[in-house]
Amino acid sequence: MKRICRGGDHLEMQKKTVDAGVSGGEGGEGITCGGCGTPVSMVLDDDHHHVHMDLQELPEGCIAKVVSLTTPPDACRFSAVSKSFMSAADSDAVWDKFLPPDIPSILSHSSSSSSTSTSSSSKKKLYLTLCENPVLVDDGKMSFTLDKWSGKKCYMISPKDLMIIWGDTPEYWKWISLANSRFEEVAALVVVWWLEIRGKIDTRILSPSTVYKAYLVFMLSERARGFDRDDPSEVRIGLFGKEETSSKRTVFLGQERSRTKRPDGWLEVEIGEFFCPGEEDGWLMEMTCRDVDIHRMKRGLIVQGIEVRPKRM
Repeated sequence: MKRICRGGDHLEMQKKTVDAGVSGGEGGEGITCGGCGTPVSMVLDDDHHHVHMDLQELPEGCIAKVVSLTTPPDACRFSAVSKSFMSAADSDAVWDKFLPPDIPSILSHSSSSSSTSTSSSSKKKLYLTLCENPVLVDDGKMSFTLDKWSGKKCYMISPKDLMIIWGDTPEYWKWISLANSRFEEVAALVVVWWLEIRGKIDTRILSPSTVYKAYLVFMLSERARGFDRDDPSEVRIGLFGKEETSSKRTVFLGQERSRTKRPDGWLEVEIGEFFCPGEEDGWLMEMTCRDVDIHRMKRGLIVQGIEVRPKRM
């Protein structure tokens, strides 16, 4: 380190190197990496107030240990620092920590025709694949993805697994196939006066200690009616079978400010949020969307499902 001496105009180089593994030697200043115990070489100022160390001298395993304690976006940033950081940040040791611990069990119950997610060459590739490519699980009743920012679990309940009033009556609802849907069939509203859609999910399959939000994922056809800008719908979320615990709000499926366009081309409207405590303390959460104004005919609603994903903090 450079220091200007008060007694002259010349620069004096003064440094003190802490040799790796000299613990108990002269000065007792030996230092080892707390992650793996590897000796580390450092440079101290004369007054010992400043420490300087080249992190790239750390073993790859130590760097990977540190990176695994961060987040997936941070790991991607670390990989841009240098070649040694890239090797550590892209390693399976890091990305295995970002994947849910029960991911092998989830994928073993996948009913998706594509096996790309289960045959990925690395844990990072598997992670990124699951963020972008939903996997059908539970005999196609739900789809599974990962939240790319946190690695937490996301599920969409298929319309076949929702309780749709008169959903099995062809005069009121029909089942159609769409190319941009995750599921083989979606529910298309022919005509009803009483609209009610309910879905439920066991919080034990979700990521613990996480705030989740639920969304109705839908489209409105060109012939849609009864979902104009001023036509309200009620959404609720709460414990299954205990409606008194539910929180409710009014949404407008036909209003742009009340809905959001998704990257997959569908629309979504927020139903509500809830806290998932942990795998052992789970319960059934119920999400509801309904419009029971029997004086207003409703048609043209297309439902892909109800999605539950972590709240973005």
